[in-house]
Amino acid sequence: MKNVVEVLKKILLVIELIVVVAFIHRDKVLFFGVVVLDQFTKALVMKSMVPGQSIPLVPDVFHLTYVLNPGAAFGILSNQRAFLLLTGAALILAAAYFYPLLKKSDRCLQLGATAILSGAVANLIDRAQTGYVVDFFDFRIWPVFNVADIAIVVGMGFMIYAILFRSTTGSVERLRQ
Repeated sequence: MKNVVEVLKKILLVIELIVVVAFIHRDKVLFFGVVVLDQFTKALVMKSMVPGQSIPLVPDVFHLTYVLNPGAAFGILSNQRAFLLLTGAALILAAAYFYPLLKKSDRCLQLGATAILSGAVANLIDRAQTGYVVDFFDFRIWPVFNVADIAIVVGMGFMIYAILFRSTTGSVERLRQ
């Protein structure tokens, strides 16, 4: 139990470092940092636990629970591997197409899009290799999730914030040019 807590503390420290460095060194560090951290934490869970095992860190509040998710968010589209792989590939192609426009946009929008893409790629790696995604953060009142899912949700928050509160007609016009 003590080892798990120490590992979690180290993971949180790495997450903090990635976020700080990402604001300084742009999108590549954020992208690769999220993918590497996600894959590392999933490998750690797969090595240390068996599917279905749950370790209470804060009993009845927060557990590490090893879940194999064959679907998308909340387990929807379970066992639709081909569709989920095609959707992930389409997202990557769309990101590559729109990247030049994104570079001209608001920094918050850039970070949001990068976080979403990195989370999608990290989960796509799992899905391509095994047909399922490893989830392990379990707050008991919410479906179990992973680092990639956190990146996707935080990325959406950044994008919504940028669109609602930071976008101006001038920035929209710049994107059209």
